[in-house]
Amino acid sequence: MARDPFCKTYTDCSQCPKVTEGICVYRKLSRGQHFPKDKCTQNCILFMISGELLINSEEYPGTILYEGQFILQAIGSMVELLALTEVKYICYWFNELPLICPDRYEEIINQAEAPITYTPLIMSSKLKYLIGDLAIYLDEQLPCGKFIELKCHELTYLITNYYPIPQLGAFFYPISTYTESFQYFIMQNYSKVKNVEEFAHLGGYTTTTFRRLFRNLYGVPVYEWILEKKREGILEDLQHTKMRITEICNRYGFDSLSHFAHFCKDSFGDTPRALRKKAANGEKIGKLPD
Repeated sequence: MARDPFCKTYTDCSQCPKVTEGICVYRKLSRGQHFPKDKCTQNCILFMISGELLINSEEYPGTILYEGQFILQAIGSMVELLALTEVKYICYWFNELPLICPDRYEEIINQAEAPITYTPLIMSSKLKYLIGDLAIYLDEQLPCGKFIELKCHELTYLITNYYPIPQLGAFFYPISTYTESFQYFIMQNYSKVKNVEEFAHLGGYTTTTFRRLFRNLYGVPVYEWILEKKREGILEDLQHTKMRITEICNRYGFDSLSHFAHFCKDSFGDTPRALRKKAANGEKIGKLPD
């Protein structure tokens, strides 16, 4: 059967500077495909289109996701995925939701409470149709950024306005503590900076203002917090990912492998390669006592 010519764009979207960069990602996984545990650098809503996907995170430990379900993972959360069958899903990545009805969202966030057990939500018929249509669009052509932005507004509207507030309060609870732009900025950038001055400059703050805002928010000095977060991330990457040592070194903003090795010796008692070998042999690795 000939393809309907009206289902194909006649515009060369690759020449447009507004082409989207990973806002919505359509993935098809083969059975057994595995994504090792990694940290979310943005908030993510995962919409299951078909198949069975095993997810392992703090909110959804050892949970199997099925067709028509969707979950949210907050920025900074650690997530591992394993396809139990052939799987299709869409990931929607965002820092702040594009809201048509901000008053409704504010009401949701104000009533957000941690559930006893996190449960995936089920797509309504409207939402399921939108996700299916979006998957076809993403699969056929280079996405137009402006078009995707409009679809994300529609997506957010269908979630925030077509489910009861108690359900949405539990769903959005993981990001309810990241609603302020300063907190978003901290969680997105702490692993990239080498010192407090660089961190402050990156956000457009004076060092004094940045230190004050940070201490008011987290209750500890910024540099101590950065070091602790880097230690947690480095240990996680050495034990649970296959990232090369040089990649981990660059990921956490070290100038050189020797500097990175020195940091690991001071923090954990050994070099990165030695620590990874110990972990592979089943030995427990961790932070040295203060």
